[in-house]
Parts: sequence; structure tokens; C-alpha cells
Amino acid sequence: EGGKSADAVMDDTASSIQARLPTPFALDLCEVRFPTLYEESMNTVVKQECLRYNKLLWEMESSLKDFRRAIKGFIVMTADLEAVGKAMFVNQVPELWSKKGPLSLKPLSSWYLDIIARCAFFQMWTDLGRSPPVFWISGIFFPQAFFTGALQNYARRHNEEIDLLSFGQQLLDDIKDPSKECMHPHETGVVVYGMFLEGARWDRVEHQLEESKPKELFVEL
Repeated sequence: EGGKSADAVMDDTASSIQARLPTPFALDLCEVRFPTLYEESMNTVVKQECLRYNKLLWEMESSLKDFRRAIKGFIVMTADLEAVGKAMFVNQVPELWSKKGPLSLKPLSSWYLDIIARCAFFQMWTDLGRSPPVFWISGIFFPQAFFTGALQNYARRHNEEIDLLSFGQQLLDDIKDPSKECMHPHETGVVVYGMFLEGARWDRVEHQLEESKPKELFVEL
């Protein structure tokens, strides 16, 4: 007794998400800062990523606004809006959003923080006006395009056939915080962070894979 009604809880949740919703990227400005260049495929990658996140942010902004109006009786509560409210009430990502968002199994509260972090990474990239020295691979919506772009850059720079190229990996285990310690782009490849190991861990002293520590399912690589 005395607790909030379901409608009040859903409205509060919608309000809190609205308040922290990232601003969509200015695509016209992205086009100016990242023109399509033969020698820099990452310009295409960042523009495609910003467009994908914009589609999600536009959907979230529109559905949250309409849901809050519908729950107050100003407009008709459609089936889609009702589904958004029910999902928020049980801390699940509404299907309207998940269909336009990156693949994820996280509950709404964690998923939303992840979206904020992803948008912050691409905001940093667009503000920088060029490719950053290190990339948060977990924050990229479509990583296949990113890796293809890295191969294209190498192939064009070294006049190689892209079909004959493959990736090699080098663990930079002397670096603890890549986003702060990596100040210059790699000469021939890309530096990424945000990968994880399952069922094993990387020993920074012995520079090799080791057994996982007790109760550690995943470790950042």
C-alpha cells in the first residue's frame, strides 16, 4: 500500500531514459569531416555507424515521447506503445528498440548504459575529426565493416590484394588503459580493446594463456 502504480513506474522509467538520451549525430557534419576517401576506409565506417545509432536514437526518442503522452491519455495507446511500457516495467529492452539496436542480451538498465557509452565513443570519434589511435571494438555496431575497412586501408597503403590478406594478432599486454596510453595510431594495423576471453585468461607476466581464476567466467583481453 502506498507504492507507485504500474503507470507511474513506467512513466518514471521513460522519463529517466529520456533525460539521458544521447543527442543524435549530425550526419551532414559527419559527411564534411569524414569525406569518402580511397585511402581512408574508416571514414565510411564511422558515417555508417553514426547512421545506425541515429536510427535507434530516433526510434527511442519518438516512442518514449508518444508513450508518455499515451499513458496520460493525450493520444491513443497503440499495441507497440503498450509493448514498450510493459518491457520497461520488467526491465527488458522493448522490441521496437532491440530491432534497431546492436545485438545484446542485457536487461534494459544495463543495455541503456551500454548505448550511452557506445554513443560517447562515436561522439569522441566525430569530435576528433579523424580515426582515433585506438578503437573500442565492443562499441561498434557492425564490427565486420570495421575489420574490412582495416584490411582495405592496409591493402591500398601497401598495394596488396585484399583477398590475399588475413589478420594477425599481437597482444599489447604492457598497456593497462588503451584509451589513455595509446596516443598515436598503429603504423600498419589497428589497436582495439573491449575483447573478452571465456574459460581462460591472459598472463601479463608470462605472456601466454593460463587457466581461469576461480569464479571468473570472463576476463577482458
